[in-house]
Amino acid sequence: MKLNNNKLLKASSYINGKWVNADLGNTFDVFNPFDNSLLAQVSDCGQKETREAIEAAQEAFKVWKNYSADQRSKLLRRWYDLQMENIDDLAVILTYEQGKPFEEAKGEIKYGASFVEWFSEEARRIYGDVIPGHESNKRIVILKQPIGVVAAITPWNFPNSMITRKVAPALAVGCTVVLKPAKFTPLSANALVVLAEEAGIPKGVINVVHGKKASVIGKELTENPIVKKLSFTGSTEVGKLLMAQCAGTVKKLSLELGGNAPFIVFNDANIDKAVQGAIASKFRNAGQTCVCSNRLFVQSEIYDEFNEKLRKELAKLKMGNGMDSGVNIGPLIDENAVKFVEGLVEEAVDNGAKIVCGGKRLEKNSGIFHPTILSDVNIDMRVFNEEIFGPIAPVFKFETEEEVIQKANDTPFGLASYFYGNNNSQIWRVAEALEYGIVGINTGMISTTIAPFGGIKESGFGREGSKYGTDDYIEIKYLCMEIE
Repeated sequence: MKLNNNKLLKASSYINGKWVNADLGNTFDVFNPFDNSLLAQVSDCGQKETREAIEAAQEAFKVWKNYSADQRSKLLRRWYDLQMENIDDLAVILTYEQGKPFEEAKGEIKYGASFVEWFSEEARRIYGDVIPGHESNKRIVILKQPIGVVAAITPWNFPNSMITRKVAPALAVGCTVVLKPAKFTPLSANALVVLAEEAGIPKGVINVVHGKKASVIGKELTENPIVKKLSFTGSTEVGKLLMAQCAGTVKKLSLELGGNAPFIVFNDANIDKAVQGAIASKFRNAGQTCVCSNRLFVQSEIYDEFNEKLRKELAKLKMGNGMDSGVNIGPLIDENAVKFVEGLVEEAVDNGAKIVCGGKRLEKNSGIFHPTILSDVNIDMRVFNEEIFGPIAPVFKFETEEEVIQKANDTPFGLASYFYGNNNSQIWRVAEALEYGIVGINTGMISTTIAPFGGIKESGFGREGSKYGTDDYIEIKYLCMEIE
């Protein structure tokens, strides 16, 4: 891995302003998912180190919460500037450990940095309120104060932006953070912390604990009473477990969990635009995003035409090493992920689905899976009910608006959804009827710093980004004053 700034490459945990190894000297290996080459041996920490990080964050909180909004704003702004100055190196690290194409990785770095920029500005806008008194001699004032030490657990599919989306608002309001990144992608997290330290963010304000036994670290984060807030992005199964573990200390929670996004194309839609939207929402990061289109619903009159146009466009995508020029589809994160999507395709075909294109690995033992279209699928197949997390597009045929709304909502998940059409009345009806926290209308790209990101139902609760993104890190205090 060739970098301009070799200081960005760290393999230790970061606690109280120091790079530390696991107390027992244990490490775990981090591999490049493209060729399975060893990238680093990272400190494998556990409960003891996690507790030390929490205690360091608590001590830092006593000081950090008293920094003025302007001071915090300027430090976050400097952190943003450093991320943009090092964008190429950050993208190289991300591509090597996560696999996504380099240009796509650069896009994630920009997206991640935008949260730091946004919340550097929002730091100055954590306004309280004055409420007219309920009696003539009463005055009511509302204060907003930082909740305290925040635990943040982040996934491997966006190892940069999922960190900044949590850490930036926490720091902006005056909280301190203990971060547990995914075991597949620790190097991106460390690179961000190197730049945070260079920006002047004080010791203990950000702490990073790495470890392959996530349950051990997570148990300490959820049960330690010092931690007042937990923010988690990951599977619904793990989110439910963390939620239960937090009950004992009644922590504030933000959960961004699994998805099963519908992508609906009505007869009057611009088919070419819908095809491009499907590629953007389904095949970005090789289908490994929580807002990926999971189930494509196409109205019967245009079903065959849509499938054929999508097939032709997918044939143009280049698969390979994310560091190679022009690559659009990189590897899945590991062998288990490849076997999972292979199993989904096999089960669908065994039950009557047809492979329009793809359906197999690029090469034997390769971690790259061909972009795949499945036709003649039905709602009893796993591809309807499970989050795919791979480049597989099952295309379901439907007849009526009522039918597709029922099928689109027939899932416990409610994160993202998409639809294409040109009838204004229908657009309003469908947008309001879809049971999802996010609805993309005639677009396959919905993520932006300035809008609230989050789901409903078993996709979780809480919102990240936008002016609402600081709410989950704040306590509201009501002051009632009697005057003479």
